[in-house]
Amino acid sequence: MTIAPKSGLNKYIPDEYFEFKAMIHERLLDIIDLSIIDTMDKETLVKQIKHVTEKILREESDEMPLNFSEREKILTELIDEVLGLGPLEPFLKDPTISDIMVNSYKKIYVERFGKIESTNARFRNDEHLMKIIDKIVSSIGRRIDESNPMVDARLADGSRVNVIIPPLALDGPMVSIRRFSVVPLELDDLIKNQTLVPEFRSILEGLVQSRLNILISGGTGSGKTTLLNVLSRFIPETERIVTIEDAAELQLKQEHLVRMETRPANIEGKGEIIQRDLLKNSLRMRPDRIIVGEVRGSESFDMLQAMNTGHDGSLTTIHANSARDALMRLETMVAMANFDIPSEFIRRFISSAIHIVIQVSRLSDGKRKVVSLQEITGMEGNMITMQEIFSFKQTRVDEKGDVKGFFRFNGIRPKFLDKFRITGINVKSNIFDPSFQIEV
Repeated sequence: MTIAPKSGLNKYIPDEYFEFKAMIHERLLDIIDLSIIDTMDKETLVKQIKHVTEKILREESDEMPLNFSEREKILTELIDEVLGLGPLEPFLKDPTISDIMVNSYKKIYVERFGKIESTNARFRNDEHLMKIIDKIVSSIGRRIDESNPMVDARLADGSRVNVIIPPLALDGPMVSIRRFSVVPLELDDLIKNQTLVPEFRSILEGLVQSRLNILISGGTGSGKTTLLNVLSRFIPETERIVTIEDAAELQLKQEHLVRMETRPANIEGKGEIIQRDLLKNSLRMRPDRIIVGEVRGSESFDMLQAMNTGHDGSLTTIHANSARDALMRLETMVAMANFDIPSEFIRRFISSAIHIVIQVSRLSDGKRKVVSLQEITGMEGNMITMQEIFSFKQTRVDEKGDVKGFFRFNGIRPKFLDKFRITGINVKSNIFDPSFQIEV
């Protein structure tokens, strides 16, 4: 490997740089006793790795001379290799990044502030990427190979990871990481980000405290889980909450909290615990409220039953593009659970169980907004009737690509105001005036 002596690290041919770093990494692993990694504190381990790496770099200085900043860069990357997830580690430390997408070993994309952008980061090759994948899945007692080429996992910080490898992935291993804030967003943050308006605060608080059953609907990455976390803040500390999730994402702050997560099947295909099993079990745990992270299958029927049998004030999310689509999808889930129930009965069941549907969307500029709040008012014939209380109307996209529009109440007096009054929750009556509009 021939490198011009005075050329900077950024000018090196990428493949040669990765080969050099891989060589340093291999020598580092030969010297450091990997068995002591778990027994030493991180600070001491980092110091030892730096000491050994600097010694190796001095020995290799003739082959690749490095200035101070270049030495620091390679030291940081090697520490990430040994203790973290290699090239992904800087993105995991960046609080502005919400998604990390590895399309192949040399193509890594991230989502920042709702916009997807390409990065210069890359893995050395497919083998290097597979080592990082093995590190992710083995840390939670899972495995991935040709016989089990797909894995859903969770990092130590709660971030959700999906991995798929060949033969299912045609261009090499692929990784998707959905990150979650170390400090979860609060209602004030949503107001600041113009996801909703301050006047909406008292409505949301009232909906939760008056124990209405709420369904949050939206597409992927629209902010459903974030809104669910925010709504949970209004649940009184005295109530016992049970959460059920496919992959633990919720960040509730109450102390009287029981958290449950599904379990996949083992190598023999046995031992799977699905959300429906957990939901059935939760009914024996004396919950005041049941929160299902996302309904996506047969558990939808048991959730509706729970909402109809004394567990009012429950919350859940669903993937759908509109409030009406959310109810149709819920009906389809119950029907697909192999229950021989007429569709009209299912709709009546849904209309009596769900009180409010909140629709959230990610707009073209990457910003999330609460675009609709609809109240279920009952049945008319064999159709579920709804009335839209609050909405966001998009009017234009400005020269910077930002979506412009206005929030407004639609002039309808909701039925839930009677429940508010009985519960002792006061809301200004003029807030529902249709002339009340806020431009954003």
